[in-house]
Amino acid sequence: MPHQMHQNEDVEDNLLNWNDRAVVHANGGYGDLDAFADDPSALSSVTLRDLEVLKPHLPGHSIKGLHLLHLQCHIGSDTLSWWRLGARDVYGLDFSPTSLDYARKLSERAGASITYVQSDARCAADAMPEQKGSFDVIVTSCGTITWLPDLKDWARSIASLLADGGIFMIRDNHPLLFALNNEGMSIVQDYFGGTETTYETDQSYTSATDSLEDGTKPQITHTTNHNWAHDFQEISGALLDAGLTIEAIGEHNVDDWQSLPMLEYSPDLQGWIMPRNQPQIPLTFSMVARKKV
Repeated sequence: MPHQMHQNEDVEDNLLNWNDRAVVHANGGYGDLDAFADDPSALSSVTLRDLEVLKPHLPGHSIKGLHLLHLQCHIGSDTLSWWRLGARDVYGLDFSPTSLDYARKLSERAGASITYVQSDARCAADAMPEQKGSFDVIVTSCGTITWLPDLKDWARSIASLLADGGIFMIRDNHPLLFALNNEGMSIVQDYFGGTETTYETDQSYTSATDSLEDGTKPQITHTTNHNWAHDFQEISGALLDAGLTIEAIGEHNVDDWQSLPMLEYSPDLQGWIMPRNQPQIPLTFSMVARKKV
């Protein structure tokens, strides 16, 4: 078995669920991945938004030539985008072996040299000990830390893998969203970190459009999900305790998926926004931290 994860039943439930999601997402849920692989100019909107957050903290405002790790990379479309933007010796890490199978197929079709590693993000440093202290940039974004029960080992792994002076960036759903009623704008759950939510669903945030070889549509059969709330104090505290220096915190009004039912898709922004007649709240946040030289 690949490097040991911090195993518990809830993480195992999520792993099985994300193996199913990978099949859904790779068969039309993320659009035409073959066309994406074949077009060397194709870049994901997620990565382009991440790059805008990162730019002010990069040498020459460019990712080119920098050794990069993408944590919780899923099926690799964003990882491939970082490679196309000029990052060198790119790594992607995810706990789902099915996701990584699709990621490797995507990079192979695109002719991209990307190394994929299977591991819980909290154990990333143990999963690639030869890379400790080597990464110029580590990124994670768009629905990541809610799948982690705690952030202390996650932050320590990031600090261990970064080179001196290296940059870490997270852009993810705003902690406020996890306290809201999905059908409205009322607070129904604790905002503060540590709260776990368990629910059953056979749906993902996008649907398959293609059939499998046997003619059937991919289905999510492992329906149990566990999410954990992490507030700003917990996120920033974990990074600071790991020895990183926080350089920037941002709040943004565009989401990468329809995290609330009332959100509307904006073709211009390639993302989801609150309707103009609704109170405007942050949908995502970003945080940039640096390892001291």
